[in-house]
Amino acid sequence: MIDIKFLRENPEIVKENIRKKFQESKLELVDEVISLDADSRAAKQEADDIRSDRNKISKEIGTLMAQGKKEEAEALKAKVAANAERLAELETRETELAEKIRKIMLTIPNIIDPSVPIGKDDSENVEVQRYGDPIVPDFEIPYHTEIMERFNGIDMDAAGRVAGNGFYYLMGDVARLHSAVLAYARDFMIDRGFTYCIPPFMIRSAVVDGVMSFVEMDSMMYKIEGEDLYLIGTSEHSMIGKFIDQMLDEKNLPYAMTSYSPCFRKEKGAHGIEERGVYRIHQFEKQEMIIVCKPEDSATWFDKLWQNTVDLFRSMDVPVRTIECCSGDLADLKVKSYDVEAWSPRQQKYFEVGSCSNLGDAQARRLRIRIKGEDGSKYFAHTLNNTVVAPPRMLIAFLENNLRADGSVAIPEILRPYMGGKTELIPIR
Repeated sequence: MIDIKFLRENPEIVKENIRKKFQESKLELVDEVISLDADSRAAKQEADDIRSDRNKISKEIGTLMAQGKKEEAEALKAKVAANAERLAELETRETELAEKIRKIMLTIPNIIDPSVPIGKDDSENVEVQRYGDPIVPDFEIPYHTEIMERFNGIDMDAAGRVAGNGFYYLMGDVARLHSAVLAYARDFMIDRGFTYCIPPFMIRSAVVDGVMSFVEMDSMMYKIEGEDLYLIGTSEHSMIGKFIDQMLDEKNLPYAMTSYSPCFRKEKGAHGIEERGVYRIHQFEKQEMIIVCKPEDSATWFDKLWQNTVDLFRSMDVPVRTIECCSGDLADLKVKSYDVEAWSPRQQKYFEVGSCSNLGDAQARRLRIRIKGEDGSKYFAHTLNNTVVAPPRMLIAFLENNLRADGSVAIPEILRPYMGGKTELIPIR
């Protein structure tokens, strides 16, 4: 959500930003919210004037009563009563206008960074850089669930009977590998100075409204029936929500935190064969990183965050690349975003394994997360988030890139302490 004052003073900049995101249907909202804002400020001014007059009249009534001028005092009391009725009307009007303005402001996209490439959708995203050589071996690589089945490592049929489509049982060495990657990712981020955290896995609607758009919420979140609670789609939601309604001391910034959580997502819509298995599922686990910082530091932190993910994957011998999301592919709260994609030897292409986002002050403005400067100034924080690793997709990349011709899977040295010293996985069947 952008600053209403900025919109009021720079409507053409806001409209041009909407055009860059190819959301022309929202252009009329800018003029609508400016009109509503003018009505709101007029109502507030009239209400303030009435309150000021009321205080003056109250003093006059006291003076008149003390002088025995009862009739004049009663006339002023009648005026106060009339003003009270008008004030009630204005206060109701202010509340209604504020709600209308907020509803519109929540749908107007954040101002994107000038460096963001302009494009309509993800087909126009831009490759930034590749890390590691993408290799296609001279033997056939099976589908990822087939690789897991060779180790008796997955049972999707049983999961379907228990929970339906989009779930799985991981077992044996595959389950252990899943946990090893998470444990390694946790320690990797701690070593880079991040504070480890396990957050609530459910959040209230006020936090949901603060961290994401309604469109994202509707397509992702599971609502707990009869409760003001939602299952988190990523721990970023509850991690940023941790700071709701807080005034943060500037001297304590930045807050750099890495969090573990299960994640729950609806994943609406039909998906291709390569997005089945454990690629696009309703429940998975993830290690996340978030930053709460001063506005002038967010660009630097953005580059540090995506680099962390690149470094993590490269330490496990997985080739990756970074992709910059174009304007039309950016969610409305985002200022700038990179995807990290891992190489799939089976598909002979890259696929998304993480997303790094700078949201500017959009989440902080919605959640009222402010900073108190050492000079006494008060301003909104900037927030950023990035995937450290989500093992279901990581497992696909890991197994494909470390698979040998004989069906065994090499364990990179960095992961061996988390796998009980194992150097390889040997297929059972």
